[in-house]
Amino acid sequence: MNLSFFDQFSSPYLLGIPLILPSLLLPALLLPSPGHRWINNRLSTIQLWFVHLVTKQLMTPLNKTGHKWALLLSSLILLLLLINLLGLLPYTFTPTTQLSMNMALALPLWLATLLIGLRNQPSISLGHLLPEGTPTPLIPALILIETTSLLIRPLALGVRLTANLTAGHLLIQLISTATITLLPMMPSISALTALILFLLTILEVAVAMIQAYVFVLLLSLYLQENI
Repeated sequence: MNLSFFDQFSSPYLLGIPLILPSLLLPALLLPSPGHRWINNRLSTIQLWFVHLVTKQLMTPLNKTGHKWALLLSSLILLLLLINLLGLLPYTFTPTTQLSMNMALALPLWLATLLIGLRNQPSISLGHLLPEGTPTPLIPALILIETTSLLIRPLALGVRLTANLTAGHLLIQLISTATITLLPMMPSISALTALILFLLTILEVAVAMIQAYVFVLLLSLYLQENI
């Protein structure tokens, strides 16, 4: 029984082929294809409004140099948002519950922001490792602490996204299993458990959206530090 709870986090296979790649490509297929007109229908209007709103929120803390990252950050938040929400559907697989995928997104983007800072303003970027006015005996310890905190940033990004989504999926499966088990024995308790499951599902929808936003927002803040 304990192993079956974690089976949902393993990639399904069809004819020996992992289906994680189609699940990553599916969100892109949901977006409408471009046509001859700027706005084709109401769905396109809502999507354009949402993309504009998200881009504005992400680009507000950045200066004009950071606006070059607008397309990348907007595409990333849309990808994470759609994958997280699609993973809440029954009989689906959520790639963002895999730490390997989240680290594959977090590590290169964090490294890109770090290299941009070292290339454009090396003195300021290295100055973050040692706060101004630090007593001389504390300099080696503070440099070590700040370097460690800098290097664990991509790990924190990946683990935060993985842990929040994994915990939510496990809670949903545990409560749904309890609802089905209690239904023939105690229908009233089962109905109460089903209500809790419904509220938890709404909460998980909010968590999926918030975690996608937090992931990209932290990347934009790391970018702001280095430009």
